[in-house]
Amino acid sequence: MLKVLVPTIMLFPTIWLTSPKQLWATSITQSLFIALISLSWFKWTLDTGWTASNTHLGTDPLSTPLLVLTCWLLPLMILASQNHINSEPISRQRLYISLLTSLQAFLIMAFGATEIIMFYIMFEATLIPTLIIITRWGSQSERLNAGTYFLFYTLAGSLPLLVAILLLQRSTGTLCMFMLPTMNSAPMDSWGHKIWWAGCLIAFLVKMPLYGVHLWLPKAHVEAPVAGSMVLAAVLLKLGGYGMMRIMVVLNPLSRELVYPFMIPALWGIIMTGLMCLRQTDLKSLIAYSSVGHMGLVAGGILIQTPWGFSGATILMIAHGLASSALFCLANTSYERTHSRTMVLARGMQMVFPLGAVWWFVANLANLAMPPLPNLMGELMIITALFNWSPWTIALTGAGTLITASYSLYMFLTSQRGQVPNHAINLPPSHTREHLLITLHLIPMALLIAKPELMWGWCY
Repeated sequence: MLKVLVPTIMLFPTIWLTSPKQLWATSITQSLFIALISLSWFKWTLDTGWTASNTHLGTDPLSTPLLVLTCWLLPLMILASQNHINSEPISRQRLYISLLTSLQAFLIMAFGATEIIMFYIMFEATLIPTLIIITRWGSQSERLNAGTYFLFYTLAGSLPLLVAILLLQRSTGTLCMFMLPTMNSAPMDSWGHKIWWAGCLIAFLVKMPLYGVHLWLPKAHVEAPVAGSMVLAAVLLKLGGYGMMRIMVVLNPLSRELVYPFMIPALWGIIMTGLMCLRQTDLKSLIAYSSVGHMGLVAGGILIQTPWGFSGATILMIAHGLASSALFCLANTSYERTHSRTMVLARGMQMVFPLGAVWWFVANLANLAMPPLPNLMGELMIITALFNWSPWTIALTGAGTLITASYSLYMFLTSQRGQVPNHAINLPPSHTREHLLITLHLIPMALLIAKPELMWGWCY
């Protein structure tokens, strides 16, 4: 764990002491080296269980793919931000990259934590850099409003979780993730236990987010700069799913009877957010709402607590992280040229940027779960597990799949096809940097087709 965490912390002196000319190249290179070193976590020393260098930080088959995704994303975020941050004073550029690096450090400690209370502290700590990035480098005047929504929704869900964790510590005597699955659960039949059960999960469901407490997400995505949108979609939403998986093993036997109030909005949200996507005009808003739908499917897979549900949720989290991050990068390249996120005003881009249209097409196919991409594998496993749990769920998940295909094609056709509008003149050509950025999103997705067991989680 320290072989990645220490170089990440050493990025801070690199960022603040490098000459201005070399700042972006040096920080991208060092963060890419960290990402390549993190791939060594995939080499298991044990068949199952944890690999821990000390008692506070460790990895297991569930946290490793999320840790590697976190490390892989930092060089991509810096690469994506270079164009629009480059014009700012050098001290602000250094601060911006430092915030992205601190976010990676917090996320590594969150996913690698072996104590639930340490996970909770790092879970909350990720709020600070994300909030500063949204409110300081956001694109419009609504960014303060978006930051307020983001902060208060997350904090309102997190306070019950803190109380629930302290109660868990008092009743079991430990918060160690090695020990909790082996503890004998006491009989839980009172109203207090049911409220405690809900308190354990609400913070993670708000973070995912569950339909109904999702209003902060489209606002945060629309106002955030490209790196903020990338890290929100790719990693921060996954903190919710990861936390749910960790805490659900402690919550039996209550989970069997109490999942219905959460399962219904999770599955209904797939339909509703898909229909919202079909009537969006803002490109980033459409991608943000699609994330809510996909995360609803992940929440459903986790709540039923079967091996297939957990495995499908892990696969879909990783695949969705790469696909949605790539879509936000493409939306940003379009915005930097047309200065508009309205899809109708930026149509016909296939004629101007043919290779860009290819990237859009592949990213959209990944978003709608086209075989043989890992998105399909995750969705099929969750839908099968849900059908086994209750045959009625196939109506919602099946309709959700059709609507997902519809809005993905709608997004591609509206933004890429048609006649180039008359106001689209003097559009600068696409850069090698942008093509490299999308390639680095799609290559891992293609490689995971060949070796999907890397992201199966506990079902390895």
